[in-house]
Amino acid sequence: MKLFLFFVIHVVAFQASYTFANNIQPPVIVTATRTAQSADETLASTTVITQADIARLQARSVEDLLRGVPGLNIVNSGGPGKQTAFFLRGTESDHILVLIDGVRVGSVTSGTTSFENIPIQQIDRIEIVRGPRSSLYGSEAIGGVIQIFTRKGGGKIRPSFSFGGGSYNSINGSAGLSGGGDQGWFNVNVSGIGTRGFNACTGTETAGCFMTEASRVDDQDKDGYRNIASALRAGYRFNQALEVDAHFLHSTGDTQFDGGFANRSKLKQQVLGGSVRYSPFSFWQLNLTAGRSFEKLDTYKIERSEQIRRSTFLSQFDSMRDSVFLQNNFSIGNHQLLTAGVDYFNDQVKSTENYLETSRRNWGLFAQHQAAIAAHNLQLSIRWDHNEQFGKWVTGGIGWGYSITPNLRLTANFGNAFKAPNFNELYFPFSGNPNLKPESSRSFEMGITSTTKLGKWSVNAYETHINHLITFDIQTFSSINIDRARIQGLESVFNTQILNWTINANLTLLNPENASSPDDKILARRAKHIFRIDADRQFNHYTLGGTFLAEGKRFDDTENTRLLNGFVRVDLRAEYAFAQNWRLQARLENLFNEHYETAAFFNQPGRNVFFTLRYQT
Repeated sequence: MKLFLFFVIHVVAFQASYTFANNIQPPVIVTATRTAQSADETLASTTVITQADIARLQARSVEDLLRGVPGLNIVNSGGPGKQTAFFLRGTESDHILVLIDGVRVGSVTSGTTSFENIPIQQIDRIEIVRGPRSSLYGSEAIGGVIQIFTRKGGGKIRPSFSFGGGSYNSINGSAGLSGGGDQGWFNVNVSGIGTRGFNACTGTETAGCFMTEASRVDDQDKDGYRNIASALRAGYRFNQALEVDAHFLHSTGDTQFDGGFANRSKLKQQVLGGSVRYSPFSFWQLNLTAGRSFEKLDTYKIERSEQIRRSTFLSQFDSMRDSVFLQNNFSIGNHQLLTAGVDYFNDQVKSTENYLETSRRNWGLFAQHQAAIAAHNLQLSIRWDHNEQFGKWVTGGIGWGYSITPNLRLTANFGNAFKAPNFNELYFPFSGNPNLKPESSRSFEMGITSTTKLGKWSVNAYETHINHLITFDIQTFSSINIDRARIQGLESVFNTQILNWTINANLTLLNPENASSPDDKILARRAKHIFRIDADRQFNHYTLGGTFLAEGKRFDDTENTRLLNGFVRVDLRAEYAFAQNWRLQARLENLFNEHYETAAFFNQPGRNVFFTLRYQT
């Protein structure tokens, strides 16, 4: 923290000689405060990825798109469609609240979201808010919130189409139609992807994917993945006071992986929701949102011989999450906004496994006050939750911003959060622990943001303390609480233009420690250093770009006995607009054929290439 303050003092002195007029409109963010505000106004540390970014980066999955985002560690177990875990600011993979168009999603049993199965073709933008948000959203938001917005449409009728193929016998395609006029909007889209893949895991009977000698014969093959998805969104604005919106997303994935027990899964995800926004008076806006997310996971064992290939059903896990929230926003003058609301969540699980409890309800009341006073911005939030299993919880947050100059601002944030254990941690046969306590945290953060002639940059330093952190104890083969975890980190972002090249760079430094261990062991699967830089330039009908990603070493286990080396990955991309509305894209991934692992024994793609033909009016 002393180093951070030293840096701030010198930057303030340096800043005095610069002014910068930025004509680029900052994106609007709603996730950080549950109200609309520009990215320059928010006090939270945020990243917004737009549909234009998705097209520019030629991303083919959510994992591919978010890899290297500030503060985010991504762990993949064997390639496309395989289990993928996100660790935000060093917290656990189930410490991220994930929303799709305002509806809570994710597995009730594992507590995580299957990002690998969310179709990127249906995404309009993604908002990533780093830092605790339990004071607005309740349980799960210890590390932050990721909200995915599906494509909305509007305006004149516009068709879209894409088709591509490449290495590992990969293929994908999508088709869509959007429109709606001046007051309405609709978007419908269907997509499909498929890949033969590669051998996912090199594990043994005692490590990695735990393959026995018998299963090794079955699993020394290419582990493929395919996905079929569709989305529909429509709405209408009757006048300035009333608008309605409805959305539906469906995704079905079929993936093969390596394992001694199961080696195939079928995952169905579905999100259905709607919202009504009504303003009885000019100072009062009322929002009502309701939705249901559904996830069905079936696991199988594929057995092969010279005569037969048989797929045997093993287990099923069905998760259903219902959510409803009513929110009121009251404008107090031109510079204050008061928000108050109530929400209700109901999680249910149905499985072939025997869970002692199969449902859990939660009621929450929340309030927030945002104010701008001279050069100061303030945000105060508080929330009361009543969880059916774990009783009452009170969380709060406070944020402060101070504009030293029109182009230089300091911010500070404090917040606490909690998370109820998921159903697997509590009740999964032979490994669940019904005596687990909820996890709780408190976080402190300081930041500085500046816009100069050189570009726009920000630095945020933070520290998070987690009590009763839940982890898996291999000795007892069950989930346990550890007393304390301490996570310190720094995130730096820099965006500029050099010789007509658009440069976006960020650096994450992380120190995630198990403070209960005598020697402060590092929490598993978190890289301590991540650096990413993107460079893109347009030449008339051509666009060229590239990504450089470097991730430091990490430990694969809680005891820090298995070290995974750091790696460097370089991707190149090109685009040619050969006719009106038509584009041909090419992407070369992992240029230097780097061999690396983010989870021990699980392979990652080597050098590969992919071509895409796109049409969009």
